[in-house]
Amino acid sequence: MLPFYTLVASFLLFKGLGQLGLSYFEGWQTSLQGAVAVMLLLTASAHWGTRRPDLIRMVPPVFSRPDLIVTVTGFLEVAGAICILIPSLSKAASIGLALLLALMFPANVIAARERLTIGGRPVPKLLHRTALQVIFVGAILLAG
Repeated sequence: MLPFYTLVASFLLFKGLGQLGLSYFEGWQTSLQGAVAVMLLLTASAHWGTRRPDLIRMVPPVFSRPDLIVTVTGFLEVAGAICILIPSLSKAASIGLALLLALMFPANVIAARERLTIGGRPVPKLLHRTALQVIFVGAILLAG
């Protein structure tokens, strides 16, 4: 849930900065781009921090190097967070990020079905995770 709260709070913060006169954030799209970038940097940080083993456990067992997959997806999230902020790259970044989330979704299914934890907290149930994923993909595509 933390990524969702981060997305919403960051969007409201950037919109507020726009209302206070920071012209870059006057529009909703630039505020959403900033919020998506903050959310992605947060989620990417788990790929190398204390939550890394939890993410590795989520990778489908068909893959032989789950540690490498977690590292690569973390780098892709960081790259996407940067590229979504660059006007000439934001559309391509949003499409790439949406595809990345779709490719990572089986890990979310495994986490929900096996009742795994991230950072000691149980992951949301599958229906809840699916709804969050739809929100994240929608926000990313709108940001692009």
